[in-house]
Amino acid sequence: MRTDNRVLNEEEAFARVPVAERVLLLPHCLRPSGDCPGKTTREGLQCPPDCPHRRRCPIGRLRDEAQRLGYKGVCVAPGGALALRFVQELRPAGILAVACYKELVEGVQALAEAPAERPVVLTLPLLRDGCVDTEVDVEKALRFLRLGTPSAL
Repeated sequence: MRTDNRVLNEEEAFARVPVAERVLLLPHCLRPSGDCPGKTTREGLQCPPDCPHRRRCPIGRLRDEAQRLGYKGVCVAPGGALALRFVQELRPAGILAVACYKELVEGVQALAEAPAERPVVLTLPLLRDGCVDTEVDVEKALRFLRLGTPSAL
């Protein structure tokens, strides 16, 4: 029961953060490895605007929704170092982080050790990890993205 209350409190805290002060962190391993036309750059995975997989790709669906809602930024990172740099540069008040459990633990710990003010962090572990063709509960991620917005109703 204690864990449920902690999660609920994290969701409530995240819902209070203005959308324009939130970022979404996604792992690049969510992309369809066999035919993803995205390119990995210094800023993370960059999806082409005309991606043919946009509607079925969890990255495309979640990125599109975060942008529609007005999130401060979205980073699709190949690892925690890039995600941490992204957070340090944008200094959001809230972070929705999707990753494997190990990366989530390391990321939250790195943020706790950072000298800057700690943002509200809401985490969503992958359903299946393994660094390639991973899976996330997209509907739950969409619900988290929309917390505190009219879209959440």
